Amino acid sequence: MSGPGARSTHGHGHSISPRPALNGPGPNLLMNQNSSVPTEQGYNVVPPAPHVHQLPAKNFPQVPIEQYSYEYPQSFQPIGNFHSVGQTVSRPPLNANLLQKVNSSGVQSASLAAHSGSYSRMPLPSQGSFAPPPSEKVPARAPILPQSNWQFGHPQQSHPVRQPPAGMQINHVVPAEGIGQGHGPSMPISTTYGMSCPKPAMGNQYGYMAGRPTTTQNYATQGSVHPPVSQPPHQMYQPVRPPLGPPPSGGPPLIRPSQSLVNTNHDAPPTQNISRDSEGFVSGSSGDQSESLDNYDSLEGGGKIMQPLQQGLPARGTLGHPYPSMPPGYQNLAGPGIPGSQVPDAAGSQQYPQGPNFNQIMAGIGGLSLQQDHQSEGVCPLNLLQERNILPTTPVKAPLPNLHRDLQKLNCNPEVFRCTLTNIPQTQSLLSKAKLPLGLQLHPFRDLSQLPVVTSSTIVRCRSCRTYINPFVNFLDQRRWKCNLCYRVNDVPEEFMYNPVTRSYGEPHKRPEVQSATIEFIAPSEYMLRPPQPAVYLYILDVSHNAIESGYLNTVCQLLLDNLDTLPGDSRTRMGFITFDSTIHFYNLQEGLSQPQMMVVSDIEDVFIPTPDNLLVNLNESKELIQDLLRNLPQMFTNTLETQSALGPALQAAYKLMSPTGGRASVFQTQLPSLGVGALKSREDPNQRSNIKDVQHLSPAIDFYKKLALDCSGQQIAVDLFMLNGQYTDLASLACISKFSAGCIYYYPSYHHKHNLVQVEKFQKDLKRYLIRKIGFEAVMRIRCTKGLAIHTFHGNFFVRSTDLLSLPNINPDAGFAVQMSIEENLVDVQLVSFQAALLYTSSKGERRIRVHTMCLPVVSSLADVYAGADVQSVTCLLASMAVDRSISSSLSDARDALVNAVIDSLSTYRTAVLSQQQQQQPGVIAPLSLRLFPLYVLALLKQKAFRTGTSTRLDDRVFAMCEVKYQPVSYLILMIHPSLYRIDNLSDEGSININDKTIPQPPILQLSVEKLNRDGAFLMDAGCAFFLWIGKNCCSQFVTQVLGVSNCASIPQSMTQLPELDTAESERTRAFLSWLRDQRPFYPVLQVIKDETPIRTSFLQNMVEDRTESALSYYEFLLHVQQQVNK
Repeated sequence: MSGPGARSTHGHGHSISPRPALNGPGPNLLMNQNSSVPTEQGYNVVPPAPHVHQLPAKNFPQVPIEQYSYEYPQSFQPIGNFHSVGQTVSRPPLNANLLQKVNSSGVQSASLAAHSGSYSRMPLPSQGSFAPPPSEKVPARAPILPQSNWQFGHPQQSHPVRQPPAGMQINHVVPAEGIGQGHGPSMPISTTYGMSCPKPAMGNQYGYMAGRPTTTQNYATQGSVHPPVSQPPHQMYQPVRPPLGPPPSGGPPLIRPSQSLVNTNHDAPPTQNISRDSEGFVSGSSGDQSESLDNYDSLEGGGKIMQPLQQGLPARGTLGHPYPSMPPGYQNLAGPGIPGSQVPDAAGSQQYPQGPNFNQIMAGIGGLSLQQDHQSEGVCPLNLLQERNILPTTPVKAPLPNLHRDLQKLNCNPEVFRCTLTNIPQTQSLLSKAKLPLGLQLHPFRDLSQLPVVTSSTIVRCRSCRTYINPFVNFLDQRRWKCNLCYRVNDVPEEFMYNPVTRSYGEPHKRPEVQSATIEFIAPSEYMLRPPQPAVYLYILDVSHNAIESGYLNTVCQLLLDNLDTLPGDSRTRMGFITFDSTIHFYNLQEGLSQPQMMVVSDIEDVFIPTPDNLLVNLNESKELIQDLLRNLPQMFTNTLETQSALGPALQAAYKLMSPTGGRASVFQTQLPSLGVGALKSREDPNQRSNIKDVQHLSPAIDFYKKLALDCSGQQIAVDLFMLNGQYTDLASLACISKFSAGCIYYYPSYHHKHNLVQVEKFQKDLKRYLIRKIGFEAVMRIRCTKGLAIHTFHGNFFVRSTDLLSLPNINPDAGFAVQMSIEENLVDVQLVSFQAALLYTSSKGERRIRVHTMCLPVVSSLADVYAGADVQSVTCLLASMAVDRSISSSLSDARDALVNAVIDSLSTYRTAVLSQQQQQQPGVIAPLSLRLFPLYVLALLKQKAFRTGTSTRLDDRVFAMCEVKYQPVSYLILMIHPSLYRIDNLSDEGSININDKTIPQPPILQLSVEKLNRDGAFLMDAGCAFFLWIGKNCCSQFVTQVLGVSNCASIPQSMTQLPELDTAESERTRAFLSWLRDQRPFYPVLQVIKDETPIRTSFLQNMVEDRTESALSYYEFLLHVQQQVNK
């Protein structure tokens, strides 16, 4: 093949003509069993054998061209010169060198194919403070943090996200969540209810479909089968319009509170019409196109066909049946005696005997309105200027909501789901008056020691708002339950009457779904549109001279070799490798080769994929070739002189290679990208690192990495970034590739395998955890809340696909999310509200799973109650995320001022609106007990790397700290903001705890001030991701010898990162305490031993947030500043 319009590959074998360029998965026999499903769906690798849970649930209609609902524009602009599906490559032959080791059989030829794929608030000691711009909605002295344009992009996006072309089928499902399917260190003990594998959907969910008999559920457990259940005739609810018809032309009724939200989805093109169907599900449409079922909204929303509607009951809009005289029920103990619940029973239903009356439970919630003579503990006033030792000596725990004990036992674990206010204000005006943010903190995929798992062909959900049944619904009788979010009355499906745990019939309120606030479902087949995605891992490695010199490549290859058998996945797991410097290197690992083939693509301006079928290979089939490559890869580039980095083209190649399947791309980068698309220039001025004014260049320099991340998100690809740089790399720009694709960011400044052993150990521990932890693919997460509440801003790494749906190509157990909320409708007639987060994903074992978390909180009408229920740690972390957005959208000084204002305004309102006249006359800084640590935490935030000024801080360090604030869950982030300090040279068994026959000392937590340090002692600082062990100059010799294993302090190694295992009581106590701290988090904090009067002690002393520095106030000075502003 020759000529300017052709491309060829030369070798010793025969040449193969180029295949047409593809931008989608190949045919899949599993999906072709149904003739009505487009043959373009599926993967180009067929699973070993069909499984029940991989088959489509029903016959989906043929989806027309250009109809895929991605919330993207209805057009496609591929990368490079590949203009359409099926077009052959047309350009001069590429100068691609095919390199490989000596092979006795000769060099095999490669086939080329392309995949397209106020005023001044807090003066500093040395200068005045900054003046934020006045707010239009609040007094100038309390500016509100605006929504960041950086997180979600600018609404006027000039380069909209491309929509995959026709022929590309993305698994827009509600991938069911699973218990960690990886081989992580802390696998949950899963209690599985029901059958061992998903079964087809129940007939009463979709009615009688043509040609398909309905099925019933089999709650089979080992060794027992429940008595047969007589099924009632199935009925099919007829909605207002045909389920699969065109979208309604008129305004659809709302199923949830009408939300005039600030559109946080700035990346959605303005031309996209977002409408709601007859059931209230958000869907994207364009023109008169008919609705497509292959999207997240239709599946997570539950599809178009609902359960049978209870006849004879009046309906109010789409919110179900009105109970104006009855406070909404949120507990499954309510009986027929509830006022206002005397609704005509359905035929054949009987009165449902239940436990305590609902009124008794609600009476137990009474007393929330605080009286002057009877104040709750959380609102008791404290004078912070007089309470010197305000910090508790034990870890601060999340406050418990003021709920009835029966509800309290059922509520969600605060480590997974917590709210900034455990008492929800009745009105938005009351919330605004409190000057505290209302928001949620989520850790949805957290490693759990116990997780109930339910296998059922019918997942019971509300017909209107699609809420999953949960412990806070109200069973009106044996056959009906009332939704705790939209208040609609729903029927109890017949199969839900059987309890697989007790093996009894007629007790739906005792099923696992109604007894646990966190539960996981193995999703039935209607939650699938294609076979579950396999685990796909692609490693993109920098092999430039700088990267080889750092020595990171040896660590990566060795850890991969050691953990190939423990990577999460199954028999379909696939793996591939790309290396890059000034060119892109691919590796043919096809089964049957005697050794890997390396192919070099030097044309980085228009990257193409050589032999695409052989670059992502089955791990089991090609394990020997992969092991061979990993053993030799570090030596292949030992003598390289290449100093350039073509990161952008390498990422483009990875996108094209992974687009048919999705998966996880792991990028290892050591320098500033310098070649090809995505090349960057240094923007940091080292002389400005200590600038006390605004910090520049916190936003991306170019939008290439954000656009590519959005393309990756659309193809279910998450990009994780490992930065092992010695110099500035513009992390503000590079981080976008992970932020918007739901990836992770790891940062190891000054990494070197010989000169920085602390970073080497941290990298090793982090990478091992990263490789073996559980993972979920093609996930989405939706957060629902009680009618009257609304979500308006999200924080974390994701892409907002619709107003309340987050696209998460990958989900991992270390990812945290935050949500800001508002009150759109008064909650005057409501005593309890609920929040529910549903995470839907594909496990690494190929199962669809749905993990559901539900939280219930009381509603209060007084300002004192709002303050009494404030969760100070959650409030601080949410404000920190908001401040990051403010720093980028406005300025760092505005963000710092807003943080200080949050303290001043909340304490000022508490003094004037809650305290008595006599208490208001008292001098000092008066705070409620619940907010006693609020000023301290905010001061710690101001001294954290993300927000500090006047202290030398590298730009990449600051940006990474901001990424951590947005990404880390509360329990980890609060330690990064305010570390815990312990004295450990005098540990004893007094007050210790016993865990697994081990005695764990419990030393008290000390204030972060040098006055607490003693040169005769040893002090451990837990900073979340790192441990610092400070050894005093005159530390007792017994601790030095019996714990550190050296004769004196002078003999302590400069780079000591491990405590020796000595056979002494002191050594055992110290190591037991360190292990106990480490076991409380999934990652591995590296220990750094610091001797007094050494240069590296700066990293330890910088965390002494209560002390004064050259550019920041001490805690006492900060309180004086707050007092001055509050008393104005």
